[in-house]
Amino acid sequence: MKIQSLLKFAPVTTLLLISIVLLFIIQALTGVNIDNPSSQDLIKWGANVLPLSMGYEPWRLFSSAFLHIGLMHLLFNAFAMYFFGQVAEPMFGHIKFLIIFLLSAVGGNLLNNYLGWQSLLDGSTTLPAISAGASGGIMGIGGALLVAALLKMTVNGIQLNMKSLAIIMAINLVYGFAIPGIDNAGHIGGALTGAVIGGSIALSHLKSKVLSVILPWSIICLCTISFFWIWLDIHQQIALHLS
Repeated sequence: MKIQSLLKFAPVTTLLLISIVLLFIIQALTGVNIDNPSSQDLIKWGANVLPLSMGYEPWRLFSSAFLHIGLMHLLFNAFAMYFFGQVAEPMFGHIKFLIIFLLSAVGGNLLNNYLGWQSLLDGSTTLPAISAGASGGIMGIGGALLVAALLKMTVNGIQLNMKSLAIIMAINLVYGFAIPGIDNAGHIGGALTGAVIGGSIALSHLKSKVLSVILPWSIICLCTISFFWIWLDIHQQIALHLS
């Protein structure tokens, strides 16, 4: 798809791609190592860090989705965003597509932080690794598309190949487990979040027009409330342990 067509049919995808590339360029221009950024630089630019994200800087659950750890990380996620976005955005709609991406990124970060916190409670003395990248949000988009394909959702003649989507998602998950340092929890949490929201959208298209409005937004609100409750619970636990 040409840039003009992508901007016309998938403007949110275009803006997301521009934002992650522009942030990377700004980092490089300010002296950040583009191949191996330091932990200090990643924290400065909004990476997901358990004590901070679940402490008094919850905005990191969002900002980390636009930050990447090296050029190859950026290129891999940018390609995946382009591949999934040009299909998912016209199918789900601009606003719902953006919500799927953002909530999936948050869902992935929360699962990562939850497991990290549980590890610390179990006696681990090592803080979970700093995480960043659009992978959780992208896996959420892929999960949403996979469920939509399973439920045979079609919008404006768009039809999905479930086999191809399943293979792509499986490759990403296997790659995450095979390569050290990959945020597997972020991938899984993002994919599950996207699957739930995408499933609600797909189901709503099989029913009445009223349900098509109520069901997706109800699930989106439920996910948002659930994520806030998880963050608040861990936030209070951390505050209690530090007091």
